[in-house]
Amino acid sequence: MNAEHSTLGDRARVHAALGDPARLAIVDALTLGDASPGEIAHALDMPTNLVAHHVKVLSAAGLVVRTRSEGDRRRTYLRLRPETLATLGTPPLTGVGRVVFVCTHNSARSQLAAALWRHRAHGPAASAGTKPAARVHPRAITVAHRHRLHLDPAGTAHVADVVRDGDLVVAVCDNAHEELTGPVRPRLHWSVPDPVRLDTDEAFEAAYAELADRVDRLAPAVHRP
Repeated sequence: MNAEHSTLGDRARVHAALGDPARLAIVDALTLGDASPGEIAHALDMPTNLVAHHVKVLSAAGLVVRTRSEGDRRRTYLRLRPETLATLGTPPLTGVGRVVFVCTHNSARSQLAAALWRHRAHGPAASAGTKPAARVHPRAITVAHRHRLHLDPAGTAHVADVVRDGDLVVAVCDNAHEELTGPVRPRLHWSVPDPVRLDTDEAFEAAYAELADRVDRLAPAVHRP
């Protein structure tokens, strides 16, 4: 827990350092190459004493380091530390094996999410329902086929028969999130509207698009080295 708070504190300091437009401009200027403080001042039309102040703040946050020139030893260069910027990304989830997506009937959203995870995150995934239907919804199969994903028309299952220890359970509908308790309580909840309510191609396409976006956001947190 202390390490977690320390990480949050470090990230907060980086965010605070980047909260000033001038400091953000310096970081932008250093993104593709190193520069001396004087070069930064010239490029950004900023007084050298102000550059020195902002560099001090950026250095304290771990965003910028100074290196001595191997040519003119009196000169220093500023170098951006991209690994510090990387800490601003999605916090990692540890101990995740398989990802199990759950909705009520396991006929649309959870099926699409699991297929997307296997295709985009290249990791093990499964889907289940709290009250599984007999078959996958035809429109879910259609939208999956349109995006070159495969769904088994008869491949529905109950949560109790699918979820096991070590799974990351993601409820992709509000009903499933509110119904699941105890050992299969979802660790994550995606409030994705039920496309079956409208039962149109557009509704299923919208559900697919939202699930794809959320999968792309979750994948780096699960697979971060």
